Amino acid sequence: MSLSQKAIAARIAELGPWFHNLYLAGEWTAPDHFLGDFPGIMWRRICHALPDDLEGRTVLDIGCNSGFYCAALKARGAGRVVGIEPDPRYRAQAAFAAEVLGHSDVEIRDLSVYDVAALGERFDLVLFMGVLYHLRHPLLALDLIHEHVAGDVLVYQSLQRGAREVYEPPADADFFDMEAFDEPGFPKLHFIEKAYCGDDTNWWAPNKACSLAMLRSAGFRPFAQPEKEVFVCARAEPGVGAGAVYPARGSTK
Repeated sequence: MSLSQKAIAARIAELGPWFHNLYLAGEWTAPDHFLGDFPGIMWRRICHALPDDLEGRTVLDIGCNSGFYCAALKARGAGRVVGIEPDPRYRAQAAFAAEVLGHSDVEIRDLSVYDVAALGERFDLVLFMGVLYHLRHPLLALDLIHEHVAGDVLVYQSLQRGAREVYEPPADADFFDMEAFDEPGFPKLHFIEKAYCGDDTNWWAPNKACSLAMLRSAGFRPFAQPEKEVFVCARAEPGVGAGAVYPARGSTK
């Protein structure tokens, strides 16, 4: 892209505010991010868990935001990279970033995680990072990913709160056996009725055990944890009773 640095800086400001801090031809998009150089710091913690050479691989980034991970994986040689994002401002940021970085073939689509069936294909690598806790229906999202787009590997990340230890519940329990539910490491999905961190779309905060349990139930086998909130998973068989549902819309008349 042949824009001057001044023009790039002006366009960054026009498209702001940014949540992803990208370095675009000498200009940072979110230099004052409250988490620091984010998601660069996250990428540096997890990148070793992914192949250095992704030549020919297909990648889907669900909730791609400004496209940081799309760019990072394209830089590793990924053949086809698709980012889906329902927010129009983030889509515009991602498209601009891809153009400045010379990744004009990165596809940015107006879809949410609930729409992944519309893609009509499976991907070698699926990223589902920083999305689950913003969803009203988190387990449905994982079921849809498994059913429609996950081909091999899923990289999952969610805000986590609560105990970090993991309690393995028995395969079954008596109705009157209630003590297990009080174990700190029992799988728990904390519901946030009001805002959290100034964001009223932060609906959930699983503990570590809950993230692992939901992944296994939806048909993902975690095999690496490169960061405390990140699990790299292989696609596997879902648990008993798992599977996506497709509620019908009622009449608007």
